Amino acid sequence: MLSDKEKKELKDLANSSDLREDLRKISKNRHNPFAINGEIDLDRLLIFLTEYNYFINHATRQFHRIKDKLNKL
Repeated sequence: MLSDKEKKELKDLANSSDLREDLRKISKNRHNPFAINGEIDLDRLLIFLTEYNYFINHATRQFHRIKDKLNKL
């Protein structure tokens, strides 16, 4: 449980315009190495995943097609 002092501190921080501005700057300068012009480049993503699996020495498995006709989550 949070004390009253901690609750007040969190509320003050949530209302801070400085914090919101800092988070905007962080968001603006964020970089996604798999995105080009705002869209995910699947080739880059697959190359990364393949190289990562090689790096961690992950054994590849044979692909098995899913036999279900209706898949719902």
